[in-house]
Amino acid sequence: MEEELIINAEELHYTPLNTMIRSAVAGGVEQIRIENVLGQRFIADGLRGKARIRICGIPGGDLGMFMSGPTIEVFGNCDHAPGNTMDAGEIIIHGSSGDATAHSMRGGMVMVEGDIGYRGGIHMKEYGTHRPVLIVGGNARAFLGEYMAGGVVLILGCQGERILPDRGIGTGIHGGEIFIRGDVPERLLGVGAKKAKATREDMERIIPHIRRYAETFSIDPAPLLAAAYTRITPSSGRPFANKYTWE
Repeated sequence: MEEELIINAEELHYTPLNTMIRSAVAGGVEQIRIENVLGQRFIADGLRGKARIRICGIPGGDLGMFMSGPTIEVFGNCDHAPGNTMDAGEIIIHGSSGDATAHSMRGGMVMVEGDIGYRGGIHMKEYGTHRPVLIVGGNARAFLGEYMAGGVVLILGCQGERILPDRGIGTGIHGGEIFIRGDVPERLLGVGAKKAKATREDMERIIPHIRRYAETFSIDPAPLLAAAYTRITPSSGRPFANKYTWE
């Protein structure tokens, strides 16, 4: 097994930290552990290749932005917008995540063991064979999947007592799909979103994601697989068309 490079980020500014990461990956290092992380932003932004980066602490905003390929595993909570415009790879968060998780994500997977903040999955999109996936083990705050254009958002609500996401789910959605365990009241849907009970065919698409989450965070998948899910999709391809039409 390849030796792991250990970087101590204590009191280290994010610019030299990211320079060290880039230099290591460019030199062929594929296993990196970053210790004592506390708010450093832009970690692994634009990084390519097969590197696996383990982060011990709380990374700052835009973790893995524009990343294409590597895997990041965070042992702690995460600040806003992890996976922003990510093209490929994985971000695994053993904790909760802030606002705009998976913002504009266009490929790969983000898995959050706990909760996420506001506007999770905002502007997610897909192209070609790239279909991004955001899996949340806990709950989400308001405007989940806002302006979503592609990809999959899956809210499992398995952290303690199930609590529904806040209002505005799928506001302005015009592509992709949101799955939430259990029923979702109509009043929580945003403008341009509609709901339906997930069909057997729908479940076939998300069962691998449920199993992957359960395996990653060492929980029993059976209750999640046996549950019913609500699927939220666009009611039209142009949810705000009437706001840009004049007589």
